[in-house]
Amino acid sequence: MRNLLRYFSAKKEDTFFAYQSVSDPQWTSCRYEALAEEGFQKNVFVFRAVNLIASGVASIPFSIKNRDDKIEDEFLTNLFRRPNESQTTSSFLESVMSYLLISGNAFVHCDNNNELHCLRTDRVQVVPNRSKTKVNSYVYSVDMSKFHLEKRDILHLKFFNPLSDWYGFSPLQAASRAIDQYNAMSKHNLSILQNGGRPSGCLVVKNADNLTEEQRQQLRSDIREAYEGTANSGRVMVLEGGLEWREMGLSPKDLDFNTGKGIAAREIAQAFGVPPALMGIKGESSFNNYREARLHFWEDTIVPMADFIRQEFSNWLSCRFDRSVEVVFNLDAVHALMSERENLWSKLANADFLTMNEKREALGFPPVEEATGGKNG
Repeated sequence: MRNLLRYFSAKKEDTFFAYQSVSDPQWTSCRYEALAEEGFQKNVFVFRAVNLIASGVASIPFSIKNRDDKIEDEFLTNLFRRPNESQTTSSFLESVMSYLLISGNAFVHCDNNNELHCLRTDRVQVVPNRSKTKVNSYVYSVDMSKFHLEKRDILHLKFFNPLSDWYGFSPLQAASRAIDQYNAMSKHNLSILQNGGRPSGCLVVKNADNLTEEQRQQLRSDIREAYEGTANSGRVMVLEGGLEWREMGLSPKDLDFNTGKGIAAREIAQAFGVPPALMGIKGESSFNNYREARLHFWEDTIVPMADFIRQEFSNWLSCRFDRSVEVVFNLDAVHALMSERENLWSKLANADFLTMNEKREALGFPPVEEATGGKNG
C-alpha cells in the first residue's frame, strides 16, 4: 500500500496539521550494495560481528601439507603467507571472510603469476554450462569492462542458499529486518535529538478557511526555518494573528527505544553466531559471561567456519596445482581454546589405559618408535 499523506481537522475552521501513515515499511533491498551500506557500513553490531569472525579465522596459524607424507608444501605455504604484493595472509583471509559474511559469497582468483586475489563479489558473475547443471566459467566486470575467468582459476566460497543454484545466502540477509529496525530506531532518536529532544506539535489556526494553500505552505516553511533543529532549540515562539502552538508530548517511555534496539541487536548477533557479550550489548558484559562467551564463540562459530575455509581451500589448491595437499590449522596456538586444551591434556595424562602413542594420536602428534610397548610406553 502507498504511503498516505492526510490532513485531519478536529474543527475545520480552527485546526489543520499533517499526518503521515506508513502502512507498508520499506525494507532494505537484498542487493549487495544496499546490504553492505545499510548493514555493514551503518550498523555497528554488524560491523562488530563481521570483524570478530573475520579476524578470528585470520588469526589461526596454518600450514599446507601433502596429504600422503604430511610434509609441509613449501611453495603453497609461502604463497599463502604472501598471497599478493599488497596483502599479507591476515588481511587476505579477513577480506575473504568479510565478503563471505556480507554477501554469502567469496571469490578467490589465482592469476598467471600465482598470486591470490579476493574479488569483489558484486563484480563476479557465474556462467553455467548449457544444461544449467555445472559452472562453466566466471565473468568479472569492472569499469564497463568484462573479463572471462576460467573455472579452475576461481575458488567460489558460498553458504547454502535454498533459492539459488549458483550464489550463496548471507547472514546479513537473514538479519536484514533486524538491521532495518535498529537503523530506523537510531534515525528516530537522532531526529528527536535534532529537534531539541521534543516531538513535533500542531499549529492551531483560527479561521483556517481564510488561508490560501500558498499561505499555508509559507507558514509551514517559516515555522520550520525558525524553530526546527538543534540550533533553534529553546527559542521562544512568538505567534500572532490567531495562531496557537500545541505540544504533542511523548512520555519518556515512548522515547525509550533501548529495549527495542537491544532486541534487534540480539537478533543480529544470533544471525552471525556471535554471543551478545562479545558485541557489547547492555546486560551481557560480566567477566565470567565474557570469558565463557568467548570460548563458545570460538567453538561454535570460529572453528566450524575455519574448518569450512580449510576444506574448500584444500580441495581447490589440490585441483589448481595438481597436487594432493591439505590446509592445516594449528588450533593449539589459539589462546581462547587454551583452557579446553589443558583439560584434554590433563585427562589424557591421567588415562593409564592408553599407550603413549594413543595419547599422541589423540593430541594430533605422530607416533614414536620408543613407545610401542606397554600401556605407558
